[in-house]
Amino acid sequence: MTTLARPRYTGYRFPAAIISPALWLYFRFPLGLRMVEELLAARGIILSPKTVRQWAGKFGGQFANQIRRRLPRAGDEWHLDEVVLEVAGVKHWLWRAVDQTGIVLDVLVPTPTRHASCPADAAPAAEEADATATRHDH
Repeated sequence: MTTLARPRYTGYRFPAAIISPALWLYFRFPLGLRMVEELLAARGIILSPKTVRQWAGKFGGQFANQIRRRLPRAGDEWHLDEVVLEVAGVKHWLWRAVDQTGIVLDVLVPTPTRHASCPADAAPAAEEADATATRHDH
């Protein structure tokens, strides 16, 4: 006699149809627990941020890994963008490594005294995304 595998969410008050979307919102987008609570409340699902936090602690590792596997992979060509921002009279340099499809590989906002070495700091992080990266500075 064989036994059936138990569902992952057995024993919880809410069904998998509620737990899964809550965790998806929390891990896929940069949302806080209260934002997830408000989005679900707008759809008629009332729960507390503490509940989402408990689910994230219990099921989060597996769920986050599944989401990461589905994300698009970085391309084989990338370029380095530079933007100068002035905040309170102090210039800051924003460096972004972006691949040909628009996926941001790395972002760096160093202290104003380090701006000259930024491309050297950002390039290794972008090359880690794909070993065959081709650099195109613009």
